[in-house]
Amino acid sequence: MNGSAAVTERRLRAPSLLLMLAEGRSLLELNSSLLLSPLLMQAPKGDGHPVLALPGFLASDLSMAPLRRYLKALGYDTHAWNMGRNFGGVGSKRGALRDLVKRIHESTGRKVSIVGWSLGGVYARDLAVQLPDMVRSIITLGSPFADDIRATNATRLYELLSGEGIDDIPQIREAIAGDMPVPTTSIYSRTDGIVNWHTSLVRASATAENIEVHFASHVGLGVNPAALWAIADRLALPEGEFRPFDPAGPFAIAYGRPENALS
Repeated sequence: MNGSAAVTERRLRAPSLLLMLAEGRSLLELNSSLLLSPLLMQAPKGDGHPVLALPGFLASDLSMAPLRRYLKALGYDTHAWNMGRNFGGVGSKRGALRDLVKRIHESTGRKVSIVGWSLGGVYARDLAVQLPDMVRSIITLGSPFADDIRATNATRLYELLSGEGIDDIPQIREAIAGDMPVPTTSIYSRTDGIVNWHTSLVRASATAENIEVHFASHVGLGVNPAALWAIADRLALPEGEFRPFDPAGPFAIAYGRPENALS
């Protein structure tokens, strides 16, 4: 889809109350990753390039610490966003985030991969549009950027705390909903209790894909062992190359079928 076609009139609903209440299982996902850490360390090793981890709405760098530690252990140069708690503001934070990516790129001399959780993934897509020559790839985790992005259980709170209405940034919304100029992976779950999973789907292409993780929660997606394995696998792709994710391996049973990702 192109930018103008990405923002549609289709009305989606936010996840049900039952799914939202089930978000408490995120603690089990974290514990599973800790127990399975020896298995997770068998993922492809990194090449040392910088990886920026962007937290979700209302979260801080602490939420991304397990992911950063994991990626650092695999051989990546990990970076936190260092902006405190994420109270939102896709438009208002553009300048600071752009400067952050520029600093990382200039200090390392390498392109930056960006992993964004929920709202952090929305920021990641915006950064890829703005700085395609500095961004190596982006991976989003349960991020609402396509279709009816109001279909979340956090929309009203986002507008209240950020002071930014969802409809205040139409040009940015169109850009981040369209095809990206860099390799793109969207990791999502149909049992997400915060974000309607349809809003997390990219148009599959030669450089873009969706990876479904069965039964993952929104709050636990960034610490879910199957999601962590997929992130490591995607980051290990050589710069400038892309191939679809192979759901084989130790967590094969946890992934949806690629051909059904857009159904």
